Amino acid sequence: MAEINAADVKKLREKTGAGMMECKNALVASGGDFDKAEKSLKEKGLAALEKRAGRATNEGKIFIKIKDDGSSAVMAELSSETDFVARNPDFIKLGGEITNKALEKGIGEINEELSGMVTGLATKIRENMGLKRLCLVKASSSEYLTQYIHGDGNIGIIVKCESDKPEIFKSEEVKSFVFSLALHIAAFNPLALDRSKVDQGFLKEQEEIFRKQMEQDEKLKGKPENVLNGIRQGKINKYLSEICLLEQGYVKDEKLTVAKAIEECAKKAGAKLEVKDYIYYKVGTSE
Repeated sequence: MAEINAADVKKLREKTGAGMMECKNALVASGGDFDKAEKSLKEKGLAALEKRAGRATNEGKIFIKIKDDGSSAVMAELSSETDFVARNPDFIKLGGEITNKALEKGIGEINEELSGMVTGLATKIRENMGLKRLCLVKASSSEYLTQYIHGDGNIGIIVKCESDKPEIFKSEEVKSFVFSLALHIAAFNPLALDRSKVDQGFLKEQEEIFRKQMEQDEKLKGKPENVLNGIRQGKINKYLSEICLLEQGYVKDEKLTVAKAIEECAKKAGAKLEVKDYIYYKVGTSE
């Protein structure tokens, strides 16, 4: 029988995450062949993973990477069964490797290569995990990207702004302001940039809810139709002001709307400034 030394057992443990005795037994069974022992342990890890495949993965972290030249950014949600694993250094390292790989290759959706990276760690840790979603955001020469990750990585934000004088994005004051917009989005989670971006089907559902609420309001019984229409439109306008980013009260000064705060920043910078888009990810949700 081949001699099994402690160094090989230790090396196999580091590569597979299996226990010391499992590694030793695998080496013994393979007659000291390291590659065969590694394959055997990985197969056992995959088998264990398949048994856990149905378990919920509502924990995890958001990872964001912006290219050094600011031309693109990637955001990904890496999920796990437990918060303990989400804090694992290997899990955090993997999230960084995935965003780096996607950014380097311009990958904008989950593919076999990225999923395979997750499977490798999942078999080692033996916990169900997955790459839940991933996006690639591109910016033109007149646009600027910023990012914000809240807390332990449970919320991630990318904001894209544009200016007719893109040199303003070199200003620390402007960069700080755009970053504050990302903070605002993390805090208030607007459903749309502005009214034009609100799904009309969704808006009709809300209007119907207001209609039914009003029908049950005794104070409104017998009111003329034009008055009821006005009240209903007022409710819709208020609702839109709550869910649309540009109409919300600005996080650093609620007397200002976000649109007004942008206007003031642009005026100080001597240029036009516009939020083109934003993306909001929260761990364990579809938001």
